Amino acid sequence: MEANSVEMSKKRHNQNVRKNQEIDQSLKSELYKFRFSVLWLFGEVTLLTFLVLEFMEQGVMEGIIAGNMRGLPLGPGTLLFYAVSLLIPLVMSFLSLTLKDSMNRWVNIILGVVYTVLYLSDLIAHLAVPYAYAILMGVASVVAQLLIVWYAWKWV
Repeated sequence: MEANSVEMSKKRHNQNVRKNQEIDQSLKSELYKFRFSVLWLFGEVTLLTFLVLEFMEQGVMEGIIAGNMRGLPLGPGTLLFYAVSLLIPLVMSFLSLTLKDSMNRWVNIILGVVYTVLYLSDLIAHLAVPYAYAILMGVASVVAQLLIVWYAWKWV
């Protein structure tokens, strides 16, 4: 009878260990999702801050009124591009909290790389006319995207 009791105690212990491991894995998954969401929002806020500060540069508002920004005509296609590029990080912030783990990981890797390239190319373009705010916000955006890719890559 005592051996049976010890066996049942071991069995309960093993069940509790497995349950604790499942909880740990679930908490780890939620932590990664939260990190992704915050980093997508951080990248978006740095981009919007950059745009607001850029509007304060001399001549930028006049250019916008004249119908161009950064040498690009502000037509429907350009405005749609800006709208989509600003919307995707917001959508990713939500999707990072709701997608299944495997899909979440790959979407964050792919879009994180795409946005790293976009933000890095924008940062390089601003090095030609170096404004401290542009470099600061550009570096912050690139770092946020790199962290998304890095966390997604190491998430198993």
